[in-house]
Amino acid sequence: MRPSKTAAAIALAPAQDSRYKVQVLDRTFAILEALSNKKGQSGVAALAQELGLHKSTVHRLLVVLERNRFVERSESGRYRLGWRLFELGMSAVSNLDLYERAKPFVSRLMHETGETAHLGVLRLGSIVSLVSQESDRSMRTPATVGRRSPLHCTSLGKAILAFLPPDKMEAAVAAQEFSQHTSKTIVSHDRLRSELALVRKRGYAIDNEEFEEGLRCVGAPVFGHSGEVAAAVSIAGPAYRVGGANLEKLARLVMSTANELSQSLGFRRQ
Repeated sequence: MRPSKTAAAIALAPAQDSRYKVQVLDRTFAILEALSNKKGQSGVAALAQELGLHKSTVHRLLVVLERNRFVERSESGRYRLGWRLFELGMSAVSNLDLYERAKPFVSRLMHETGETAHLGVLRLGSIVSLVSQESDRSMRTPATVGRRSPLHCTSLGKAILAFLPPDKMEAAVAAQEFSQHTSKTIVSHDRLRSELALVRKRGYAIDNEEFEEGLRCVGAPVFGHSGEVAAAVSIAGPAYRVGGANLEKLARLVMSTANELSQSLGFRRQ
């Protein structure tokens, strides 16, 4: 006996429902990915056009994402990524070996130098601060966990860029979009290449008031067990303290910390 049309429709319903749910998830992730690639905010119409979806579909998904704090809506009605993603990201990061292993090294570096110490990684063309230990001096730079920073004008960014495999470094340099933060910011590809060659030669990078006037930073690369650069550590402080005769001493401490952390991650120099 052949099943009735009604019975066949009921049998197909679960499969169709499953495909619909997967499609909704795909579209939701596409919206989050699109927003992550924006430097600022984006409106419903722009997102719909970029993703090839109806505005009503994008709006409906954004409402759900906003209700769950995955996106935030500004007063102008435009959307940006929300803090819930940061919370989930930090929860995931807390389980990473790099994060756990780096914390005592970053803390020790702060105590040895007296300056705020950081560990950052390269993600989607920017530096993301994973670990930060704030100095206890009255004049100090604040902790910056979770903050994204440019590559071309930070010691963390230059320390990582300089020690990438040559093809990856060149691709990253070629794709670099320069934003000028101070009169000392590097704003050309050729000058950045020259700076990275110097970083490779001496083993550490300097942000010489390039990201913020009066702020000087020193960073060095951290390597993983595979031999590729995995992160960078740095210190940040007032230019009058992180400079002059003190600079070489601080750079040696930063490089020593980076080397010890690399070894703890399984890195062995050939």
